[in-house]
Amino acid sequence: MFKKYACYLSICLLAAPFVVCAEEPLPALPTLPAEVPVEPQSPLQAVLIGLPQACPAIAARLSGPALEQLQAFYRQQDWMPVWAAAGQLPALHAQLQLLADDGLNPKRYPVADTAPQDGELCADIDISRNYLQALQDLHYGRLLQSHFEPLWHSDDTPRDRQAELLAIAVPGMHDVAAAFDLARPRLAQYQNLRHLYAAQRLQALPHWQSVGNGPLLRPDMEDKRVPELARRLYSEGYLSSVVGTPDNAYHGVLVEAVKSFQANHSLQADGVVGPGTIAEMNISPLTRREQLRVNLERFRWLAQDMEPDGLLVNVAAAELTLYQGGLPVWQTRTQVGRAERQTPLLKSRVTRLTLNPTWTVPPTIWKEDKLPEIRKDQTFLSRQNLQVLDANGQPLAAADIDWDNPGNILLRQDAGPRNPLGQMVIRFPNPFSVYLHDTPSKALFDKGPRAFSSGCVRVEHPMKLRDFLLSPAERARTDTLLATGTTHEFRLSNPVPILMTYWTAQVDGQGRVLYAPDIYSRDSALLAGLDRAH
Repeated sequence: MFKKYACYLSICLLAAPFVVCAEEPLPALPTLPAEVPVEPQSPLQAVLIGLPQACPAIAARLSGPALEQLQAFYRQQDWMPVWAAAGQLPALHAQLQLLADDGLNPKRYPVADTAPQDGELCADIDISRNYLQALQDLHYGRLLQSHFEPLWHSDDTPRDRQAELLAIAVPGMHDVAAAFDLARPRLAQYQNLRHLYAAQRLQALPHWQSVGNGPLLRPDMEDKRVPELARRLYSEGYLSSVVGTPDNAYHGVLVEAVKSFQANHSLQADGVVGPGTIAEMNISPLTRREQLRVNLERFRWLAQDMEPDGLLVNVAAAELTLYQGGLPVWQTRTQVGRAERQTPLLKSRVTRLTLNPTWTVPPTIWKEDKLPEIRKDQTFLSRQNLQVLDANGQPLAAADIDWDNPGNILLRQDAGPRNPLGQMVIRFPNPFSVYLHDTPSKALFDKGPRAFSSGCVRVEHPMKLRDFLLSPAERARTDTLLATGTTHEFRLSNPVPILMTYWTAQVDGQGRVLYAPDIYSRDSALLAGLDRAH
């Protein structure tokens, strides 16, 4: 055994600085003055220092951060092998297989069937590499959120993810199952979705036929597609039997089944079968199941930013939920940015309210929406109650402006019932100039999907939301300020966290899957990333 260790030590002492070809280049090892020789504390440390020569197959798979994590892991193990104890490897194998229920591929973490023998240091290191990678993927996500759906943070203090992971992995050597349980997100959204996915992945995929396109089908109309519509809803459990109607009439329980389907897919639940409803019905069973896997990954990301108290906006479903003590206590509908003007994903804190706000037209809306209308008809300004201002906020006469080359001017709308921001704006620091706000466009809340804005989030019941954010004394004060009809800024005494993120499938408390249309077409890229081998 001594000869085996001596061989690894010799490799270490002869090794030159190196670079490993992997996803990211490894940083060169720091060099010490010649009079201070590098003296590894153990043969295993020697192997880690000279990994490309000692264990080239492992080195080729390691990025720089992954190597640093391995070294930190073994440092806390006193640079000793860790996988020789009886029962450890079978426990690890069992936990890796359970990752399939989390939508992760166990084959990504190949581990030997037998425990390393004395001196098999490369084998011990490789098991630890896969152990750490599995815990990391389970805890933080298999993919980097910043590469797929970047989320801006108002607090950019970096987290020490290596320390967080080691706090799970090192004690986990005494109880591998407990380590995986600790790494797995505890969010109700994650746990509920995982339970459903675990059941579905073991079942045969259901089968349903597509529903043909055609004109709008309203209740009490007749249409040749009614039988296939009934079969489609029966195949997914929205009907207890395939109902038949004389003359292909669309009414009764079939209309109610369509309404239930629409409600579960974030559509307008009016029973009208149009392009949006048909598109959702024609998504295949396999795609639906994969959608669950995609959103397990999103909830792994969400778990890193979710706080017990605060506002959570699901942009895809256009819903806002208030959490207190980790539980949802109130929810309302919203309107979010359309595909060409997407609502950004962010985490910030609500700090103030603007009461009776004026509206300064944002640059994109000014150039793309307002200016073309003004060029066609200058009475558009008066009809929309818009003032023309110079860069310093001074009024300008519309007749004096060359609208083909207007220069650096602003459009502003005074507070009032026609103001697109309504009675109140809920503000939080962010670089996108987005906020929550009231709106006079109340009828749009009954639509679905509700992607109508230019990026900001319109709230259906802003005053109820205000009541949750403020103390009774603060509510009374804002009522007084609102009654003046003039613009006031009101700062919250206790800022409230807000997280605006995106997911397209979740499971409610009754075990039902609730889908949201993928309004920004993000699911496919995320699925492709999860399916990549490395």
